[in-house]
Amino acid sequence: MKALITSGGRGTRLQPITHTQNKHLIPIANKAILHYAIDAVVEAGIRDIAIVVNADDDEVERAIGYGEAWDARIRYIPQEAPLGLAHVVKIAQDFIRDEPFLFYLGDNMVVGGVKRFVERFENGGGNCHLTLAKVKDPSRFGVPELRGKHIVSIEEKPVHPKSDYAVAGIYIYDSSIFEAVNAIRPSARG
Repeated sequence: MKALITSGGRGTRLQPITHTQNKHLIPIANKAILHYAIDAVVEAGIRDIAIVVNADDDEVERAIGYGEAWDARIRYIPQEAPLGLAHVVKIAQDFIRDEPFLFYLGDNMVVGGVKRFVERFENGGGNCHLTLAKVKDPSRFGVPELRGKHIVSIEEKPVHPKSDYAVAGIYIYDSSIFEAVNAIRPSARG
């Protein structure tokens, strides 16, 4: 299994902090947020990692390096513009190839790591697993429609949410995701 971690975007909602620093490098308890994501990935046994970065900025690459600190291999995939998560997956296809991959939004922090999540995917079958979190105001997030333990659809920032859960920004997909992302058309928000 490989890992794909996001670290792009401009962090506009965190300004003025992000005027001088990528939001993924903001320290929490003296460690960059992105370090927590890489730590979780490596603790789950994944050592082949790609980080998607803003094409016009090498700040993340300079701060993180190429994986030596984690006994891992880290490469960087530049994204020309913030065109959504499906686009992130598309531009990483040459890296991912036919392997399952952990897709981790790099500004997320997860208590307890992702090892059990990865193990459940490896042992449980299926072609997609998503982390969910129960939230007070799901209309601010991507909201799953659930049938039992299965997610049948996800609606982004719905006016009338179909559940009290939000997609929490950590996913595992097999290579069938490429068929889906190639069929997705951008929303009105882009």
